[in-house]
Amino acid sequence: MVIYNDQHNAMAKYNIAEAKARFSELVEKALAGDEVVVARDNKPLLKLVPLTDARTRKPGSARGQVWMSPDFDDPLPDFDKYR
Repeated sequence: MVIYNDQHNAMAKYNIAEAKARFSELVEKALAGDEVVVARDNKPLLKLVPLTDARTRKPGSARGQVWMSPDFDDPLPDFDKYR
């Protein structure tokens, strides 16, 4: 079933049973950028959308920004009696 949202764009809306039967197709639609809504009793429950990687980690990107004192691993003087 296709309905139109407030911006008059096509939005696919499926009941749970139909979404279950056509899940692979709906995943492909969502990956293609279509808005896929799953509903129960004609009330929208969820929207199927692709995951986006908001930030891609780049190893070594903080090089030179982190500094540790040379005595970082030395025992604390307050704990001398426990050694």
